[in-house]
Amino acid sequence: MANKIPRVPVREQDPAVRATNFSEVCLGYSLEEATLEATRCLNCKNPRCVAACPVGIQIPQFIEALKGGDVESAAQIISRDSSLPSICGRVCPQESQCEGSCILGIKGESVAIGKLERFVGDWSLNNPQQVTLPQSNGKRVAIVGSGPAGLACASDLAKLGYQVTVFEALHEVGGVLVYGIPEFRLPKKGVVAKEIDSVKRLGVKFETDVIVGRTVTIDSLMDEEGFDAVFVGSGAGLPRFMGIEGENLNGVLSANEFLTRANLMRAYDDQYDTPIYVGQRVVVVGGGNVAMDAVRTARRLGAEATIVYRRSEAELPARLEEVHHAKEEGIEFRMLTNPTRVLGDDKGWVVGLNCLKMELGEPDASGRRSPIEVEGSDFEIACDVVIMALGTSPNPLIASTTANLETTRRGCIVADEDGRTTRKGVFAGGDTVTGAATVILAMGAGRKAAAAIDKYLQEEC
Repeated sequence: MANKIPRVPVREQDPAVRATNFSEVCLGYSLEEATLEATRCLNCKNPRCVAACPVGIQIPQFIEALKGGDVESAAQIISRDSSLPSICGRVCPQESQCEGSCILGIKGESVAIGKLERFVGDWSLNNPQQVTLPQSNGKRVAIVGSGPAGLACASDLAKLGYQVTVFEALHEVGGVLVYGIPEFRLPKKGVVAKEIDSVKRLGVKFETDVIVGRTVTIDSLMDEEGFDAVFVGSGAGLPRFMGIEGENLNGVLSANEFLTRANLMRAYDDQYDTPIYVGQRVVVVGGGNVAMDAVRTARRLGAEATIVYRRSEAELPARLEEVHHAKEEGIEFRMLTNPTRVLGDDKGWVVGLNCLKMELGEPDASGRRSPIEVEGSDFEIACDVVIMALGTSPNPLIASTTANLETTRRGCIVADEDGRTTRKGVFAGGDTVTGAATVILAMGAGRKAAAAIDKYLQEEC
């Protein structure tokens, strides 16, 4: 029976080698490996994996096509619901979504849905299909931000005949896909740039170096430039800090800044004149995917790298695969540890981090057990750099320069489940509404907003 076939392992770089380079860790499936893994799928009549996918990919259908070696059909099936399959196959938290709902996972290993999606997505990038552009309906939509939410919304609207323009604040398109996720997890030229090219082939236009709220405003886009609707998918790029003593020392920075320098500005590449300081010892505070990205980047830049997290390993919010890879690469994990002060020398540079040991108490509002300080457990960790990976919030610039756009106490734009905001004609989705989340959830929000924008413009115009 198909469910007796063991899960096909994915080829990876050797940990000792990859810890010194920025080449992709996972090498992906060959056609033979992908076809064999596809045969494990039971093709359930009521596929729980589809319900668990935020964009609703018809997973059993594309896997069934792949079983027969028909990669082109598999790609066409995925493309109905996802405009970024190569990206999602690499960075989605499948273990808590599609694969986590796979019936094979109850007593064994789930189907490697993410790796199969990646295989099909990569095939599509290397075998681009001719695109038949729909006839324009004459209506114009502006997208703020070229991250996953903006790209998903732009793709769906373009397929419906809208004239779509995406405005990006930075000099490269891609949002968090280019500045936030490291090259060793998500190659920029080989994957991100090609995925964006596929969106461009739909007729979507991109304008970079446009800061909405400064260069232009949402009000001016609608009232002066003639856009019929606007989707805000600007993400959550405002970093949070702990507010402890010593955070103003040289050598303390946010994971957002650190990863932007390393990824978008290619500080890891000797051919680029972008300074990035890691010293000999780096401590990253946090336990999410961004923390894993930062600590593994620091390791590749030559530093001894440590994760400090105030809960236990069981509560780590990062993907299991990223934690596993980090350990293989020599990252030290200091669990149940909470920083209380950054230590500095007389010249203002970081020399260490003062911490307290923690123990777990009762669950908090999120369901995770609350960490409690262990009295008298102070100790120090010697380090040159402290990177704070504690989450991010939306930049308040857009909301503060847009009339009648309501925000929450944390600065997130208020929107309903379809992305409608309190400003007529303005929709929002992704991290700018929910706070920092995942690529696939942002894409799902972008797709819902696209459908809502289409309905709104058909009714209004």
